[in-house]
Amino acid sequence: MKRPTDKYGELRGGAAQRLLVRGGLLLVTAAVIGTLAGWTKRVRATEEVAVPNARLVAREMGSLGTQLDAARGEMALIRLQLDRTNAIMESSAKYQIPADLAAAIYDIALSEGIDPALGFQLVKIESNFKADARSSMGAIGYTQLQVKTARFYEPGVTERALMKDREMNLRVGFRFLNDLLGKFDHDTHLALLAYNRGPAKVADILAQGGDPTNGYSDAVLKGYRAPSSGAAGWR
Repeated sequence: MKRPTDKYGELRGGAAQRLLVRGGLLLVTAAVIGTLAGWTKRVRATEEVAVPNARLVAREMGSLGTQLDAARGEMALIRLQLDRTNAIMESSAKYQIPADLAAAIYDIALSEGIDPALGFQLVKIESNFKADARSSMGAIGYTQLQVKTARFYEPGVTERALMKDREMNLRVGFRFLNDLLGKFDHDTHLALLAYNRGPAKVADILAQGGDPTNGYSDAVLKGYRAPSSGAAGWR
């Protein structure tokens, strides 16, 4: 069954962002009004028109600043949660996969230092999001890990675990890719080729002046846009 068009998701996300901004402005306004009201009451009680004591002003403003900082922090957290929810919903619709699987891929990719968008592409090409996928070379599960590779990160892991334990399969696959990115100086094409062909083979081809390209990295990166260097959230 087809999911609603992304336009509605974008509208909901935009409306939520506007509500957050308006809520923040209301918090600021309420805090300022409360502070001024307190000063007004004190002036009327003494029937004197005087400039508030400097220490009192400093204390009041300091309290107000603390409240504003707390409100900004809460808004930033809510914004991150909204961004996560939107990304999961969009990926679930784009790849036609259950929301819980989309959430697992998103969260585990982030925790292992992989851009979630790249994580989704890797799983799509490797297994087409099938937990029981198995290659002729003995690669297993969502990220198509071979047992010997997985055991480098999870000693004693079994074939059954690689197929049945979704979180472990995703975590080890993304961790392996992250290590390859480090090994090949964050060249995404080379890291993906090493994921597919093996790091030793790719390194050997490069050492001999050859080109290890076989089309795999292009397939994974088709339509993928790497985040800008200043982008936050996934590193």
